[in-house]
Amino acid sequence: MNNPTSAPIEPASVDLGIDGMTCASCVARVERALRRVPGVQEATVNLATESARIVIAPGEDMPTRLRRAVRDAGYEPRAVNTSLLAEPNTPWAGFAPVAMGLALSLPLMLPMVAELFGWHWMLPAWLQFALATPVQFILGRHFYRAGWHSVRALSGNMDLLVSIGTTAGWALSVWLWMTAARGAVVHLYFEGSAWVITLVMLGKWLELRAKRQTTSAIRALYALRPIEAHLIGPDGEIDVPVADLLLGDRLVIRPGERIPVDGVLVEGYTQVDESMLTGEPLPVDKYPSAEPASAAHAMLTGGSINGDGRVVMLVRAVGSETVLARIIRLVEDAQAAKAPIQRLVDKVSAIFVPIVLLIGLLTLFGWWLSGHSFEQALLNTVAVLVIACPCALGLATPVAIMAGTGVAAQHGILIKNAQALELAHKVDIIAFDKTGTLTLGHPRLTSILPAQGITESAILKIAAGLQSGSEHPLSRAVVRLAQERGLTYQNPNNVRAVPGRGSEGELGSRHFLIGSLRWMNELGLDTSAMEGKAVHLQAQGATVSVLAERASQGLFLCALLTFFDEPKPGATEALAALRAQGIKTVMISGDNRGSAETMARRLGLRPEDGEVMSEVLPGEKAKRVAALKIGGHVVAMVGDGVNDAPALALADVGMAMGNGTDVAMHAADITLMRGDPLLVAAALDISNRTVAKIRQNLFWAFAYNIAGIPLAAFGFLNPVIAGAAMAMSSISVMSNALLLKRWIPNKAVSLK
Repeated sequence: MNNPTSAPIEPASVDLGIDGMTCASCVARVERALRRVPGVQEATVNLATESARIVIAPGEDMPTRLRRAVRDAGYEPRAVNTSLLAEPNTPWAGFAPVAMGLALSLPLMLPMVAELFGWHWMLPAWLQFALATPVQFILGRHFYRAGWHSVRALSGNMDLLVSIGTTAGWALSVWLWMTAARGAVVHLYFEGSAWVITLVMLGKWLELRAKRQTTSAIRALYALRPIEAHLIGPDGEIDVPVADLLLGDRLVIRPGERIPVDGVLVEGYTQVDESMLTGEPLPVDKYPSAEPASAAHAMLTGGSINGDGRVVMLVRAVGSETVLARIIRLVEDAQAAKAPIQRLVDKVSAIFVPIVLLIGLLTLFGWWLSGHSFEQALLNTVAVLVIACPCALGLATPVAIMAGTGVAAQHGILIKNAQALELAHKVDIIAFDKTGTLTLGHPRLTSILPAQGITESAILKIAAGLQSGSEHPLSRAVVRLAQERGLTYQNPNNVRAVPGRGSEGELGSRHFLIGSLRWMNELGLDTSAMEGKAVHLQAQGATVSVLAERASQGLFLCALLTFFDEPKPGATEALAALRAQGIKTVMISGDNRGSAETMARRLGLRPEDGEVMSEVLPGEKAKRVAALKIGGHVVAMVGDGVNDAPALALADVGMAMGNGTDVAMHAADITLMRGDPLLVAAALDISNRTVAKIRQNLFWAFAYNIAGIPLAAFGFLNPVIAGAAMAMSSISVMSNALLLKRWIPNKAVSLK
């Protein structure tokens, strides 16, 4: 009997590599085979990565059943990424079969070349047969194998078209040779079938070379992971595999070495090259901190490069929990996913091959029944079958996504899914959180205004004690100033945080509250004695907090605390660049109106045009984003904190600053690893360029077929030219997508 209180079983995902796919029809067939497996909820197959992602209900034998389904469909399952991530020893890897095909096919073309110079001769029929047959049945055997599996599955693919077309050409040549009168010279078509197979093989080899370039970003990330680390053990330093490291281990990092895992620096001083993580070329200073858990200058990330210092670090994350592992997972997820535009391609691909076979039959009977020779009708049919192969159609979208997400990751922009990549270029409104996103997020406590009869030091001790357990930027500013002045403070009891307002707790027998002026007024605190000063400070751009004590007689005002934050470098330029592109920018802040508007003006925003939303509580940010979406606007939200997560999730495109919290990055579609506002415009730009490449690729993929099939059907293309055109369609799609690798984010944010 099932336990009704047991938690529902969460679906799991399985990644599977697949060898043998050649076109969009193969993709559709593998997806159908996987979806028929009981327990499979969704299956997405990617031709460019030669992989499948399957969402399943967990079961002990599911991986085995999935691999069997792939084999039954006519393809070979393997561990994901093993072929694409393996770096070949030479750029000519895998060229041997192509070279053999060229060597056998070239002599067959000599008579055609000779005719250009007026020489009329022909190779003996037996020699043509001897050259073409190995190409047809040895080098081309995989076309037959894959085509047969396609027939058994009652579907079609590129291999079926190639095998039918070339076999028809080869068989026609054999029949003409065998039935010719003794001594007669007949024109044979062995060169057509041999060259089609050779050209298709050449095209596939060039595709594979191009795929290696599209996956260069993933390979580069994998290469960042060191194999060994220097562990400080009971007997001194020993070298151990990185896979054997545990949380809490102490490691030595020597000058120039890669940092093996994530952790905090506990001894020494150095500079670290984090360009692999953030795209920022300048080294970052690293030194120990009294509070390593929250100090960025002590955090070390696996894969980054140590400078000249010998340092000791404490391991804080290993294996799949490291930042580098999460980055690799995000990039792989984005490259494996299907963009929404791919759904149209899938629908077309599902019926494409059957339609081509029908067109081929119509071509055959149309030419034959209209009085032309059977061999002429058959040659035109072969040309139709060959040029119609839907290779480029299956590659058009995924190769562009792979190239776009890969180059973005190299520059510190992590795109979680293909849908976000496709949608980001449509954004017309961007909402920015203020603290930590547009500002440094490290406000300074600049002044303390105590009530009469209380010293500034006493106020600072109380405020620091009350805020000592909080991670809020204002709380850290209070504690930091108390530490700088060498003050000691009590640990609080019964602390309660009130989101968007402040916190309260007990220090000994006394009960204190610290928070916004708005909250204190809601609680009935009399702030009239200092309200004029508070309004004046807020008008200057300060954030003002109130410290009060709760006694049996009520609330008593203790002091005003004044905080100032600074705009992030590049924030003003980023907002100006977005405005120049016609995108409306809005700043959302929990600060009072005067303080928020003052900072907004420093950033170049215009409060009078509705570009500032002030006094917004954390729970209200999502509502403000929803309001911005009214009217069909595509809204992006940029934030860095836990309280930004609901708004990031609700926005059409959520962007999290990489210097923010894990919760924000999990909720977002795009993570900006540098925390640089300039990367917002860059993210929109790479989205725009990638979508443009997808559309260009789909245009060329369809254009080749739409133009080529009628030309072949009406006899204007012979099979050799059709084979070359089919190969060129895939190569042009791959080459066009690889142009994205030249993208540089600095150009994306330049003012126009």
